[in-house]
Amino acid sequence: MSGIIATGVVAHVPTLSRADITPRFQNTLVEGEHRLGEGLRALKPDLWVIVSTHWVSTFNWFVTLQPEHKGVCVADEAPDLIPGTPYHYRGDPEFAETLLNEWAGAEIPAQRNTSEHYTWDYGTFVPLSHLDPEGEIPVVTIPVVLMANIDECLRAGDAIQVAAKKLNRRAVVIASSALTHALVRGRENWPTPERVEADQRVIDMLKQGQIDTVIDGFADYAKAGVVEMGGRAIATMLGATRAVAGAKEQLAARQFGGYAQSSGSGNANLVISDPETLGALG
Repeated sequence: MSGIIATGVVAHVPTLSRADITPRFQNTLVEGEHRLGEGLRALKPDLWVIVSTHWVSTFNWFVTLQPEHKGVCVADEAPDLIPGTPYHYRGDPEFAETLLNEWAGAEIPAQRNTSEHYTWDYGTFVPLSHLDPEGEIPVVTIPVVLMANIDECLRAGDAIQVAAKKLNRRAVVIASSALTHALVRGRENWPTPERVEADQRVIDMLKQGQIDTVIDGFADYAKAGVVEMGGRAIATMLGATRAVAGAKEQLAARQFGGYAQSSGSGNANLVISDPETLGALG
């Protein structure tokens, strides 16, 4: 079956990048990403589509057209934690071009990223280092766009499914994002109880398959919960999920690992798919 086979949201806290700097309370996120990656790779997808909150575009949507992603990731906001880690993955220029065409047809402002000097942000690198550490599966990456509202993000996500079906790509779409993200100093600090409760409500609704309900209330949740980057990465993923829901039986989410704090943010790993696919993830 072509098209998106799963969507999800995963954590990218920089302390997840190396075992020697990961606090014990965040180990659940690393372990969850390892198990999720093993399960997803076993499904033999053709492509990862990563929407990262740490690649930030002001006006235009971009997608990476490089045939190869090879470089050194440095966390510009935390070079003490990620001072320079090499990565090497294949790209998928054909998919990227097709997605750009779909965005153009939907009147979503977009441009090509073909820079040979472009390097990954840590929001892209950290999850993939656990989901696909050997670089088995090609990758395209997408930024969050500051001028895009939630509706535009949803429509941009819709187009990912259209592009995947046109090319018979079995794709996995991942939002690399925290949930609530009102940061404070001290990575041991939790979000406020109200924001933890809001995150948990959304997690529970996704697990119950209430995708449309989450989408309908997402703008309010993103604002009240101070979701990372205004919820744009997760909204793009939800747009892709909405597009899949029209072609599959009931979708629902499954959580890998627990909910964990980092400097006032709330983080979780969730994958959304049909019951058969969720059951095959191990």
